Amino acid sequence: MSPSNEKLEPPKEASPEHGAYLIPAYNPGKLLPRVIEDLKSTLTKSTITDRPIIVIIDDGSTDETAKLEDSALTILRHQSNRGKGAALQTGLAWALTHNVQTVVTLDADGQHPAEEAVKLMHSKAPREALILAVRDLKKAGAPRANQCSNRFSNFMLSLMGGQGLIDTQCGLRRYPVKQTLALGTTHPGYAFESDLVLRAARKGLTIVHENSRVRYPSEDERLSYFDSVKDPFQIVMRTLLTTFTVPHFRGTRRWGRRAIYVVLAALVASHFLS
Repeated sequence: MSPSNEKLEPPKEASPEHGAYLIPAYNPGKLLPRVIEDLKSTLTKSTITDRPIIVIIDDGSTDETAKLEDSALTILRHQSNRGKGAALQTGLAWALTHNVQTVVTLDADGQHPAEEAVKLMHSKAPREALILAVRDLKKAGAPRANQCSNRFSNFMLSLMGGQGLIDTQCGLRRYPVKQTLALGTTHPGYAFESDLVLRAARKGLTIVHENSRVRYPSEDERLSYFDSVKDPFQIVMRTLLTTFTVPHFRGTRRWGRRAIYVVLAALVASHFLS
């Protein structure tokens, strides 16, 4: 997963116990500074004495993000846009290099309140567990299409992973760095996050779900580079590939029946994408 086309600014010292916050960003405009200040403010007010590193992964932005400078941040830069998955891999590789054991990821569009990210970082769940933040999309006012897409993804990944997965699309997560990199997920795009959860389930990594608030910005501030045709197709194809190539840690019993379910799910997905 080592990034080959990145420019790293001088890293700051990070405590392995304290972890780091990773924020992948591609042309987020005025939203990213708000996210950064919100996180800084929350950490300052926190009763917890540690101050984890905030890491921005600029995925080839061409807006003001490309000029972002802040001595309180560690900034990693891709020379060109490579995708959210590639940005997360760059952040995880940085964490491994700097002996950071745990990272929390949050999006640059402000959907994830800083308080929720800090809460996730200091969850009492085992440090080697993958923690998925679980949103109440209906309560948060998410578009109906988003709600349906999330339910369908949860169903497919739960089926293929062999366990119940409640929110597989939320970008707010806590990753155990070494265990996450060991899963071998390499997709550079949005399929990275889904594939990672599926691999974690199939390989027996402990997955913990924790409820989390989410903000949905107004229509004029909503930021998304998700391609409604290409990206779902890539997610489905990657999911099928992983299901058939990564053995489940419980063995292959009832594999034939599950394979049929997988194919049927793929056909349903192709119907929605047509």
